[in-house]
Amino acid sequence: MTKRILLGVSGGIAAYKIPILVRLLKKAEMDVHVIMTKAAQHFVTSMTLATLSGNRVWDSMWDDDHTPSVAHISLADKADLAVVAPATANVIAKLASGIADDMLTTVLVAARCPVLLCPSMNVNMYNNLIVQRNLRDLRQMGYHILDPDSGFLACGWTGQGRLPEPEAIYEAITYLLAPKDLTGLTILVTAGPTEEPLDPVRFITNRSSGKMGVAIARRAAMRGAKVVLVAGPLKVAPPTGVKVISVRTAQDMLEKVTSYFPSTDIVIKAAAVADFRPSQPWSSKIPKDELGAALHLTKNQDILGALGSSKGAHQVVIGFAAETADAIERAGKKLKNKNADMMVVNDVGLPGAGFDSDTNIVSFLFPSGEVEHHEMMTKDAVADLILDRAKALRQAKRG
Repeated sequence: MTKRILLGVSGGIAAYKIPILVRLLKKAEMDVHVIMTKAAQHFVTSMTLATLSGNRVWDSMWDDDHTPSVAHISLADKADLAVVAPATANVIAKLASGIADDMLTTVLVAARCPVLLCPSMNVNMYNNLIVQRNLRDLRQMGYHILDPDSGFLACGWTGQGRLPEPEAIYEAITYLLAPKDLTGLTILVTAGPTEEPLDPVRFITNRSSGKMGVAIARRAAMRGAKVVLVAGPLKVAPPTGVKVISVRTAQDMLEKVTSYFPSTDIVIKAAAVADFRPSQPWSSKIPKDELGAALHLTKNQDILGALGSSKGAHQVVIGFAAETADAIERAGKKLKNKNADMMVVNDVGLPGAGFDSDTNIVSFLFPSGEVEHHEMMTKDAVADLILDRAKALRQAKRG
């Protein structure tokens, strides 16, 4: 179901970032309705935001013929979430005092949906005792506050007051919109490749970026789970709100996963773990002419198999099978041999399903022999589907 977002823009220089935020929201198929203060229009135009959002931009309580409108009520009633970015000291003060003297503040006073404020201002203004009191009062009233970043400010000062980047605001929005249906569950996710050292400068690895595992961890946290992410070297930033355990080798990952496993309800093993490691890594760089003779490999312990063989009655273990041929058949053997509850199967040779892609094409394979095939979708969407199935499997085990 499409989410309807009210996006309030007030008069701060950081308003220049808002067109990017609108693009991110529209890309996620959200219905964005922008409300601007008069001051905001000095920094970004209503035409820009109307074009990007595909909706009228509201900037007045009055229609063009100067007749009063009740749009502030209909906008408030239909919203799933209201966001103010940037939220200036003036707007923050008005909301804390219940003042409704323009379209933005009037809509917010009428809103019954969650409200996210993204303060942005000079560091001295932000640290002003009145501003801080107003923010504390708003938090106590149930408003959500995304703290500003620190750094060089447009006014020339350095300190806290920068509007977070659009991607961070978007993530806060998606967190607030996500159902909290995984609250009370502990989910362990593995992500990324492992690196098996041959000598101090060479190692064996694979093409995994960690995007899929990171997406699962992020969406699980947004849906209320307590998340532990055990990750090899990632090509993407780990999500906020999760406990991140960084590892390098398959042995490192095995040790960390094994230590957290007893207190875990669901394990989703999305990491691409190296199957083999050099038998005896060299302490110094191997001369090139000796490299072939030095390359002796030893098989790493199967982490998914170890978890499947030791899982409790109510624990759910989900694995990944990245294949390039006979994907379902090979994944079926892995599912049985590793005693997993579900395998996520993807043919990494397909366009849009390979490593480092923002999309994936997956099938879900169950011990009953049932197979679910899915079309190409974003990795966030795949993550939610996996979590949906994991939740159902967990509920089935608990009766």
